[in-house]
Amino acid sequence: MDYSRDIDKLRHSCAHIMAQAVQELWPETKVTIGPAIEDGFYYDFQKDEPFTDTDLRKIEKRMKKIIERKPAFTQSSMKKAEAIDFFKSKGEEFKVELIENLEDAEVSIYHTGDEWMDLCKGPHVDNAGEIKAFKLLSVAGSYWRGDESKAQLQRIYGTAFFSKEELDEHLTMLEEAKKRDHRKLGPQLGLFDFYHNEAGAGLVFFHPAGAILRKLIEEYIENQNIKRGYDLVVTPHILKGNLWEISGHAENYKENMYWLDIDGEQYAVKPMNCPGHIMIYKSKIRSYRDLPIRYAELGTVYRQEKAGVLHGLLRVRGFTQDDGHVFCREDQVKTEVMDMIDFMYDVMNDFGFKDIAIELSTKPEKYIGSDEDWEMATKALKDALKDKEIAYEINEGDGAFYGPKIDIKLRDALNREWQCATIQCDFSLPKRFDMSYVAEDGQPRQPIMIHRAILGSVERFFGTLIEHYAGAFPVWLAPTQVKIIPIADKHAAYAEQVKEDLQTQDIRAIIDSRNESLGKRIREATVQKVPYILVIGDQEAKDGAVAVRHYDEGDLGAMNVEVFKTKITEEINNKS
Repeated sequence: MDYSRDIDKLRHSCAHIMAQAVQELWPETKVTIGPAIEDGFYYDFQKDEPFTDTDLRKIEKRMKKIIERKPAFTQSSMKKAEAIDFFKSKGEEFKVELIENLEDAEVSIYHTGDEWMDLCKGPHVDNAGEIKAFKLLSVAGSYWRGDESKAQLQRIYGTAFFSKEELDEHLTMLEEAKKRDHRKLGPQLGLFDFYHNEAGAGLVFFHPAGAILRKLIEEYIENQNIKRGYDLVVTPHILKGNLWEISGHAENYKENMYWLDIDGEQYAVKPMNCPGHIMIYKSKIRSYRDLPIRYAELGTVYRQEKAGVLHGLLRVRGFTQDDGHVFCREDQVKTEVMDMIDFMYDVMNDFGFKDIAIELSTKPEKYIGSDEDWEMATKALKDALKDKEIAYEINEGDGAFYGPKIDIKLRDALNREWQCATIQCDFSLPKRFDMSYVAEDGQPRQPIMIHRAILGSVERFFGTLIEHYAGAFPVWLAPTQVKIIPIADKHAAYAEQVKEDLQTQDIRAIIDSRNESLGKRIREATVQKVPYILVIGDQEAKDGAVAVRHYDEGDLGAMNVEVFKTKITEEINNKS
C-alpha cells in the first residue's frame, strides 16, 4: 500500500503503536507485518497464548498511554547486514526473513520516539499524538505469508479515524453489518447452512426457502440470457486432464483444482466452464455469418480453496457461476463488451444495486499468450468503456492468466464494496484450442473469446443480496411473499380460500394456523422478514377482505383481496 491518503498514514501509524503496546505488555511476543487496510489496519503476532477480549482492552489502555506521550515517528536506515544482525539479536526471525528477501543494500527503519522501532518504509504521521480516535476490533488466526505450512500467527484488527465522531459512525456501521451478516441470517431465515464436520468445509446446503430464492435468481438470469441472444448449454462436471493442459489451467491453476484418476487416465473436476463451451463451439464448422455465438450456463464448479480463506457464501469450494462465453470476430468485440456492460447494469438495477464501480485489471505475472495479444485485448476493453463513457480504475497485474478483464464492484446499503460481475477478453484460449471460423474470403480465422459472468458466483451473489437487504428481500425475491394468519379455527376455511386465490397469481403464500397466540405468530412472521402478513378474523371473512401488515410499513389496515392482489402483483412485476 502506498499510504498516499492521510487516513492510511494515520492507520499505519496506529498499527505501530499497537505493536509497541503488545510488546510492552508481552515482551516475548514477536511481530511480523502491520499494514493499513480498507477501513482500518491489522498487525500479525506470534504469541504462545491466544489474545482475549480482555487483552484487547489492556492493549488499548497501553496504546493511550503511549499516545499521550506524543512520541515522534522518525526514519533512519541500516545496512542490510547490520539490520539482519540487529533483528536476530532481538529474536525477531520474521523481520530477518523479510530483510533477507529485500534486494536493497539498505533498509528503512521507523522509530516511535526512542521507545520502539520497526522495519518499515513508512510514511507515518509526525507524532503519535495525532492519533485521536481508534478501536481494536477483533482477533483472528493467520499464517506467516498466508501459507498454511508456515508459522501460525494471531492477527489483531483495528481502525482509526481523525475524530471520535467518525469513529463512532464507523462502529455503528460495523454493528449494523453484524446484524446483516449472511452467515448469521442464512441459517436464522432457513435459507442455507454448512455442515463442515459432517460434509466438509466450503460446501453449501440450501434449505427449502433458500432453494426457492436460488431458483428465482437462476430463472431470472437464464431468462435475461435468452432475451439477449444467448443459447443455454450444459457441460460435464469432470473433463480429461489433457483439456486442462491445453487451456493452461494445469500449468497455471493446478493447485486450485481437484484431480482424479479414472480408468488409468487423469481427469479434473472443472474449476471453470470455458473448455466445455469451447468443445461445443468446435463441434462443427463455423462461418463468419454465424458469429457472434453466445453460450450461457449455470455451471457448478469446484476449486480447492485453503480452509483459512473460506468465508460463508463469499468464498466456498463448490459454487455455480452464471457463466457466459461469446465467440466473435475482432471487429465485433467492442460492441459485444458494450452490450455486456448494459446487461450488467440492467441486472444490478433490477436487484436494487445502484452504485457501481468499474476496474480494468491488466496482465498478471503468470499469463499465457503473447504480449501483442494482451495489448489488443486490453485496448478492446478500454475502447468499450470509453465509448460507454464509463469511468474506471486500472488494477495493475490482476487480470486472469488468459486475458485482461473488467471487474464490476457493487456498493450495498452500508456502502460496502462487493465483487460480482466480470468481463474478460481472451485471444489466447482460441489459439491454444485451434479454434477457427471460415472468414468472408474462405480462409480460416481465429475467433475472439469473451468470458462473462453477470452475477459472478450465484452463492456469492446470494450472500451479497442477504447483506444488502438484511434478509428483508423485496417482494419479488422473498421465498415466502405472504403469510396468512387466521385468528381462530373458524377462519381456516376462508384463509385457505385466500391462499388458493393468491397462488393462482403465482404469489408464494402459506398459512400459519398453529395453536399459538396471534401476537406470537405475527412476531415470528416478522422475525422471518415475510413482506406481507394477512390477518383474518370475523370481519375480514364477512367482507371478503384481509387485514394487511407490511414488514417495513406496519399495519396497512383492511383491504379487499382483489385490491391486495393488484398491489402485490404490481410490486412483483416492477421489482420494487
